[in-house]
Amino acid sequence: MRSRNPVFSRRGFSRDNGYAGFNTAPQAGGPAVATQGNPYAQPTGDPYAQNPYAQNPYAQQDLQYGAPPQAPATTGRMTIDDVVLRTASTLGVLILTAALSWALLPVDDANISRSYGIGIGAALIGMVLAFVQSFKRKASPALILTYAAFEGVFLGVVSNIVDNRIADGAAMQAVIGTMAVFAGVLVAYKAGWIRVNRRFYGFVMAAALGFILLMAVNLLFAVFGGGDGLGFRSGALGVVFGVIGIILGACFLALDFKQVEDGVAYGAPREEAWLAAFGLTLTLVWIYMEFLRLISILNSND
Repeated sequence: MRSRNPVFSRRGFSRDNGYAGFNTAPQAGGPAVATQGNPYAQPTGDPYAQNPYAQNPYAQQDLQYGAPPQAPATTGRMTIDDVVLRTASTLGVLILTAALSWALLPVDDANISRSYGIGIGAALIGMVLAFVQSFKRKASPALILTYAAFEGVFLGVVSNIVDNRIADGAAMQAVIGTMAVFAGVLVAYKAGWIRVNRRFYGFVMAAALGFILLMAVNLLFAVFGGGDGLGFRSGALGVVFGVIGIILGACFLALDFKQVEDGVAYGAPREEAWLAAFGLTLTLVWIYMEFLRLISILNSND
């Protein structure tokens, strides 16, 4: 199972991409682990047999109930606490730079062009950094935090423009909406109301691809034809696509939660927690921007 986030899709915690225990299959005498091309895999047989620091007293129970092999209790494996800490650090940098850009880059008539230009420049730099990290073989905390800083500058400028010139309070409404979606999807995922399987993954990826293509075509028509392009981001149709974008973001969160859960269960290295934080940040930014755009459309139609 792969996530839609480029970081997860390339280096994600899926069963087929080379983390310890990801290609496991129950066999007599212990779970077999594929070792070919896997720098973290244990030799075939009991993955705890040659680990002097940890034993696995649940090996037979795991086989009996079909549970994933338990990760060794060493300090080199990713935990939920690691993911929470890295995600908090990444979002903290993003929020700090967003607040600074809001305060230091005014959007009045005399300064809006300069501030908007800085925001767009920061967005382009953040996009480049995100692509660089997505194709790196290892997580780079400095690169991820730098991406968050530039993304925060962009979000701060755009939020300030919408909040002050289109809809008063829009930024706070978008933040609350994003937090509500995150909490709701997390509760639904932990309760088992959302089942992340191959069918779910395929549906979400197909819907996301269609959504992105439509938005790209709409942008091209807007750039070369002027106006609102095909109208996918304005009026009633814009509201519909805004809601679809938020729903897709919620689905991406479910995929990301599954990837984090698999990474912890199968013993991904601790440094991969930075990739998890990066992927979750990308998704939360997506949801926030969709909320901000939806609020803008609703207020512009009043």
